Amino acid sequence: MQTEILIYIILALLVSVGIGFFQYFFKAKKTSRVTIILFFLRVLSVFLILLLLINPKIELTTTQNIKPSLSILVDNSSSTKFFNEEEFAQSFIDEIKTNKELSAKFNIDFYAFGNRVEKADSLTFTAKKTDISKAISTVNELHKKTSGSLVLLSDGNQTLGQDYEYIKSTKSIYPVVLGDTIQYQDIKISQLNVNKYTYLDNKFPVEAFINYEGKKKITSVFTIYKKGKKVFSKNIELSPNKKSTTVTAELNSKVEGVHYYTATVTKLENEKNTRNNTKNFTIEVINEQSKVLILTSIIHPDLGAFKKAIESNKQRKVSIVPVQEFKGNLEDYQLVVFYQPNAYFKPYLQERNSNFLLITGAKTDWNLVNSLDYGFNKAAIRQSEDYRPVYNTGFLTYLQEDIGFDGFPPLKDRFGSIAIKEHNPMLFQRLKGIDTANPLLTTFEKNDKKYAVLFGEGIWKWRASSFIKENSFEVFDEFIGNLIQYLNSNKKRSRLDVKLDNLYLANDKINVAALFLDKNYNFDNRASLKISVKNEITKALKVYPFSLVNTSYKVSIEGLAPGDYSYRVSVAGQDIAKSGRFKVADFKIEEQFLNANYKKLNVLAENSGGRLFFKRQKEELIRDLLANEKLVTVQKLEKKEQDLIHWQWILFVTVILLGIEWFTRKFFGKI
Repeated sequence: MQTEILIYIILALLVSVGIGFFQYFFKAKKTSRVTIILFFLRVLSVFLILLLLINPKIELTTTQNIKPSLSILVDNSSSTKFFNEEEFAQSFIDEIKTNKELSAKFNIDFYAFGNRVEKADSLTFTAKKTDISKAISTVNELHKKTSGSLVLLSDGNQTLGQDYEYIKSTKSIYPVVLGDTIQYQDIKISQLNVNKYTYLDNKFPVEAFINYEGKKKITSVFTIYKKGKKVFSKNIELSPNKKSTTVTAELNSKVEGVHYYTATVTKLENEKNTRNNTKNFTIEVINEQSKVLILTSIIHPDLGAFKKAIESNKQRKVSIVPVQEFKGNLEDYQLVVFYQPNAYFKPYLQERNSNFLLITGAKTDWNLVNSLDYGFNKAAIRQSEDYRPVYNTGFLTYLQEDIGFDGFPPLKDRFGSIAIKEHNPMLFQRLKGIDTANPLLTTFEKNDKKYAVLFGEGIWKWRASSFIKENSFEVFDEFIGNLIQYLNSNKKRSRLDVKLDNLYLANDKINVAALFLDKNYNFDNRASLKISVKNEITKALKVYPFSLVNTSYKVSIEGLAPGDYSYRVSVAGQDIAKSGRFKVADFKIEEQFLNANYKKLNVLAENSGGRLFFKRQKEELIRDLLANEKLVTVQKLEKKEQDLIHWQWILFVTVILLGIEWFTRKFFGKI
């Protein structure tokens, strides 16, 4: 307690004694026992009132008992049902819930996981993918402030996310193996590598990784079919000493468009699971390759990020050339990227009459850029500033979703306001937490020319940030690819744009997005869109209406049987439509495994300080958890300060004291 507060309390006590003395002893002729009692009642009540007015802070110490956490993670994917383990998983949860000893020792939580983690209110065993590493990391984060353990019910077969085998867990993990642990003879196509695009009259490679589990030497045939016709075949031999092989095929691309293929390995005698013997793939044959030139005057990580992102589409080839060394012709390239132009860029910026991308930054010569008739200029000063991106929900130039731009690191550019004419901003600038009307990334359409401007350097950080979030560069590369595709095309702007892939796996959710513009190329939110999906074999036709979501139309399609489909997106009352084809492959990733991967689960248990258990050891697991001396209740002392005025009982006691004093005085005739 502060000295100043202590002095106030002493003064309050003296004032209270003074008031009591003045009322009951000052000029009193005699002192009775009643007078002394009244004196103490008055002193105490006045002191309590003054104490509430002073309102000192009181330090309180509370004791809290914190039990260790016990998290039960249940594999809710379809592989659990495939191994016929759903009944055991449910009974295991029921037994843990009713065990009073476990409930007394632990705070128990139940979670179900597939590709995401959620409370295990009900188990469906229908998740299409399994991410064990995400489930463990999520639960560790939820209970990071408490000690505890994880019980993991899973077959150990992961189809999504980072490898869980060596994950760093802050809690000991006790895996319970679901599924068959007996090793059966099995051959499978574990991975198929093929580019999304190839070029007309060219050959494209298909690389297949084939794995074998068995105790004897076998012979099989790897075959690729197109529309039921064999286009490639090769004999393969595998044995216990040679459990894998790689087959590379080169196929011809003679017809432009999208083509579907099926790769298979022949079934072994008495093979139990043949679902993993087949994989489907698709490739799009294009007529020409797009050449992109990046002209730069400096070395910067952005250059590599742009090259990687643009070339993720194999139909594009990027050349990075220092502007001082460029000797070629700009017209040899379908698109030119001008990176932080300075005086060396002047002839090329004046010469370029077709589409381009301009990127500015701390090294940009703004006097040069402002002298060009690009529809904008910037009153830039020498000082640099960081600008964070803000997605424009009204962006309608082409179909681009928000990929989490708000969470990306800032870009650096010269500080200054931007004066700009007609443009279509995708991203605005956020400066020091304030959203501005200045664009960060915007597009222009002037006569027959399209171009875009990115006002800032450091986009390589966006690619890294996107990878951390998505565990893949795919989302960021698609964002850059959409921009390049828009700039690379000289076609007249379409009023209807549809986004739909060429190949889906069975039971996958098919998400379709469409952008519809009116005759003035403004987003039309009054339209009614629908997609008609037709099975090419059965001729069954299904129609799905789109829903309006922000500035696009979306629909999710589920339950389509494997097969080839054609689709047509149409607008009610308008003679506008888009058509195409896609394939649903008979491939369920959760049913590609023959048995449980208990060896990997065992490594996970040992690395985390836990232990592996099989189904028959359920009671032993419970005994181990109860006997674990490291998992004990922790007593936590917590100190906190509280204002005395919050102690309402003091006011209540004061009122009682004043009441007793009044009734006493009344009874003895002192009023």
